[in-house]
Amino acid sequence: MATDHATRPTAATGLSLPASITPAFLEQLAARVSAAPDAARVTTSAPYTGVPLADFPVSTPEDVESAFARARVAQKSWAATPVAERKRILLRYHDLVLARQDEVLDLMQAENGKTRRDAFLEVVDIGIVSRHYARTAAKYLGPKRRRGAIPLLTHTTELRHPKGVVTVISPWNYPLSMAASDTIAALMAGNAVVQKPDTQTALTALWSMDLMYEAGLPKDVWQMVIGRGSSIGGALMDNADYMMFTGSTASGRNIASDAGRRLIGASLELGGKNPMIVLDDADIDKAADGAVAACFPSAGQLCVSIERLYVAESLRDKFIAAFTARTKNLKIGAAYDYSVDVGSLTTSAQLKTVTEHVDDAVAKGATVLAGGKARPDLGPLFYEPTILTDVTPDMTLYDHETFGPVVSIYTYRDVDEAIALANATPYGLNASVWTGSGARGRAVAARVHAGTVNVNEAFAAAWGSVDAPMGGMGDSGLGRRHGADGILKYTEAQTVAHQRIQGFTPPARINPETWASLLTGALKALKAAGVR
Repeated sequence: MATDHATRPTAATGLSLPASITPAFLEQLAARVSAAPDAARVTTSAPYTGVPLADFPVSTPEDVESAFARARVAQKSWAATPVAERKRILLRYHDLVLARQDEVLDLMQAENGKTRRDAFLEVVDIGIVSRHYARTAAKYLGPKRRRGAIPLLTHTTELRHPKGVVTVISPWNYPLSMAASDTIAALMAGNAVVQKPDTQTALTALWSMDLMYEAGLPKDVWQMVIGRGSSIGGALMDNADYMMFTGSTASGRNIASDAGRRLIGASLELGGKNPMIVLDDADIDKAADGAVAACFPSAGQLCVSIERLYVAESLRDKFIAAFTARTKNLKIGAAYDYSVDVGSLTTSAQLKTVTEHVDDAVAKGATVLAGGKARPDLGPLFYEPTILTDVTPDMTLYDHETFGPVVSIYTYRDVDEAIALANATPYGLNASVWTGSGARGRAVAARVHAGTVNVNEAFAAAWGSVDAPMGGMGDSGLGRRHGADGILKYTEAQTVAHQRIQGFTPPARINPETWASLLTGALKALKAAGVR
C-alpha cells in the first residue's frame, strides 16, 4: 500500500490523520485479530487529539485457546523449515519494513503520539534486529560439537530445538520494536508465536505481522489476540511453552510466579529508574546534548530513558545552564513529519502519573528549572519536558519510575559517591556515563549495577549493539534480548552423546577395584596434560 502524506480531516483540534490511515486500512489490520466474528469491540483514541482511532474485536479465553491450537499445528512444519528458508523470509521482511516505513511511522504516531524521529528509530531497530538474526541464526542454532566424557571415545553434540509456541506480551510505548524484535528471534528459532500487544498500539503490531506474512511466513505461525490481561492473561500463560513479557515490575512478578508454577521459562524486561553520571572531565556541551537525548525521547516513555542525573559539583552550574537552555528550546507538538522534537504522552493514565509526580515534588520543595506543566493547548496528553532540582527522598519521583519527560538533577563529590548514588535503587536496566576519557568511562560503567551502560551516549549504543545481550538486573527483570541469549532462550538444549568402544563400566576381564585405579590414573594424566 503506497503512502500518501496528504491529510484527511478529523473531528479533532485541526490536526488531520495522514491519508494512509484510511478506514479500509484500519479494518484490514483489525481483521487480523484472532477473535470470533461476533466478538465484542474496543475502540482506541489518537493521543494527539483524543478522537477515536481504531476499532478492534476483543479476544476471549476461548479465542486464545483456538489461536494456540492453530499455532501448534503450524509450528510443527515451521520447525522443520530449513533455517536458510527462514532467513530468506526474514530478509524479505527487513526490506519490506524499510520500503514501507512511512506506513508504520504514520501508525506509530497516530496511536502512540511520539514524534516521527522517535518512531523512525523503531524502524532502524527492526532493520538491525531482523538482519542480525537472519544472518546469525544458523550459527546460533546449528549443532555444536562438545568435548566428550572420554577423549576420542565419546562423541558429544549439543542440539537446539524450538520451545514450541511462545507467548509475547508487548507494551504500548515502543509498539514496533517491542512487538517485532522479540517475535523475530522466536520465529527464527522455529517457534510459533501468539502475541498480545497493548490494545492502544495494536495497529502497529498487526501491521508488522501482516508484513511478515507478506514476506512469506506460513499461515498461523504468528497470531495476534486483543484483550485485557485480566481476561485472557490466564489462557496466554497456561498454553505457552515460553513467556516473553515487557511491562511493569508488578506484572512481571506475577508472570514469573505463574511461569514458575508451570515450570516454563520466562524473559521479563521490566521497569527502571535509570541514572546518568556526568564525570568531572566531561565536555559540558556534549553531555548536555546527551542528556536531552537520554531523557526526552518518546516523551520519556522509554524503559531505558534517564530519570536521575548525577553531575560532578565542579560542573554543576555550567551543566545545568546548558541542559536547561537546550530543554527549553525543544519544540513540543504534533506533526506527521520531522519538525517536532517532543510529542505527546500516550494515555491519560500516564499523564496523571507524570502530573502527580511533579506536583508532589514541587509541593515538597523541589525546584522546577524547565517545564513542570501539562500543555492542553497542544493536545489532551502533552506535558512539557521537565527538569527538577532539590529532589529529596520523601518525594514520590525520587525512587519511583515516572515514565515521562521528567528528570531530577543531583550533584556528587567524587566518583565513589556517584556510583553509590547511581546504584541506590532496586532497579538495574540502563545507565549512561559521560567523560572525556573512554577508558575512565568504561571503568566507571563496569561498577554500575545495570544490564546496559552507555559511555558518552544515552541508550542507543548498547541497545543497537544487537550482537550483545540487553536486559535488566534486580527489579528490572530476568533474561535478555539480543545476541545469543535473545534467540537461544527460545530453544531447548539437548545433549546427544555417543559412546564408542569403552565407557565407564569396567570390562568383564578387569575387576572394579583395578578399573577404579586405572580411571584415577587417567584423570590425573588428563589434568597434567592440561585437558579441559
